[in-house]
Amino acid sequence: MKQDKQQLLFQPGGVPPLGASVSLSLQHLVAMIVGCVTPPIIIAGAIGLSQADQVLLIQASLVMSAVSTLLQLYPVGKRFGSGLPVILGVSFAYVPSMQAIASSGGGVAAIAGAMIVGGAVAVIVGLFVKKIRLLFPPVITGTVVFTIGLSLYPTAINYMAGGTGNTAAAIEARGLTPALIYGSWQNWTVAVLTLIIVMVLNHHGKGICRLASILIGMLCGYVISFLFGMVSFADVGAAAWVSLPRVMHFGIRFDFASCVAIGLLFAINAIQAIGDFTATTVGGLDRDPTDQELQGGIIAYGFSNILAALFGGLPTATYSQNVGIVTTNKVVNRTVFAMTGGFLLLAGLSPKFAAVLTTIPQCVLGGATITVFSTIAMTGMKLIASQDLTARNTTIVGLSAALGVGVSQAGGALSQFPEAVTMIFGKSPVVIATLMAVLLNLILPREGET
Repeated sequence: MKQDKQQLLFQPGGVPPLGASVSLSLQHLVAMIVGCVTPPIIIAGAIGLSQADQVLLIQASLVMSAVSTLLQLYPVGKRFGSGLPVILGVSFAYVPSMQAIASSGGGVAAIAGAMIVGGAVAVIVGLFVKKIRLLFPPVITGTVVFTIGLSLYPTAINYMAGGTGNTAAAIEARGLTPALIYGSWQNWTVAVLTLIIVMVLNHHGKGICRLASILIGMLCGYVISFLFGMVSFADVGAAAWVSLPRVMHFGIRFDFASCVAIGLLFAINAIQAIGDFTATTVGGLDRDPTDQELQGGIIAYGFSNILAALFGGLPTATYSQNVGIVTTNKVVNRTVFAMTGGFLLLAGLSPKFAAVLTTIPQCVLGGATITVFSTIAMTGMKLIASQDLTARNTTIVGLSAALGVGVSQAGGALSQFPEAVTMIFGKSPVVIATLMAVLLNLILPREGET
């Protein structure tokens, strides 16, 4: 009887043993929690949010990640939700564009407005997924993912150095330790030690140590930075133990340039979600996803992001690392994934937990997440390499990435254009890379064509 209940772990329905379900759900939580909380911390720093608003942003992002996951697990009708064992969380894919919105003074309100538009774009992609997905073969999605990874490297390096906002004057004004000053040897020491721990665990660790390498590395880096006097709990005491996210706390503002930039990313991520859904069903259920599952999954993805915008969260997407766990252990029972969503929800309902996360020094985040960003770039390369590297494909990849990254890094390249053009094309490399890749894919002759 116990053996029969154990077998339920490998089936979508049924209630498996509690102990096994909890341990497996915590495995999924450990794999994604760092990736889920780091983007809101980065964006809060880029915007310059107050401590209280940083806590609210992290809190809302965790809660909406839980809601997005549960909406996928338990479909409503035939066209809302995939019913597949997937985990959704705040995505790094949107960070470069959100940083661009932050640098232009748009704040969370402009991000929320762009998310509503982007969510609508994703819903449209879901409705016409069969036709639209033809515009995004692996060479296109791979180019975009590769460019996203490249564009995140400067963020990681700036964080390893302590964060550009931590100038000597800012540190003195806030009464913080000089160890936090941007570029200090203390910042680099903590960042490098954190990185070393993550890499050692990732390549030599086994079981949970390897799976949680980034989380363990961050915890070790946190302890080291505490010994350097770089951690302050002054603001944690004032945070409540339990609180609900606030509807439209940051407001909503529709900025044309922001909506275009984020909307394009939603279209790309909607198509990329097909890859995660397919990997989940092939690896965990030994079949391809149905058209209904793909359509329902993408529509729910778009709707849940509209909902997240209203509650002040950041954009979510399917998490590939959790897909990897499914393909490895074959556990597909919805109860396990629902528990993961429940743990995320509990974490998001506690401002005290979110406040503790804001005490993590930026050098620790940089040391831990630079491996994540490199993985994102290499995931893009794997997608590209899954196609033949013909002259046509290498032109699409090379030229798109060169123009995207080149224009964004050459700060004044578009200075004589209208501000909206600069915002859309000049701030984040992802938009130009996406448009160029799609355009080149359409106009360049395929092999054998004249």
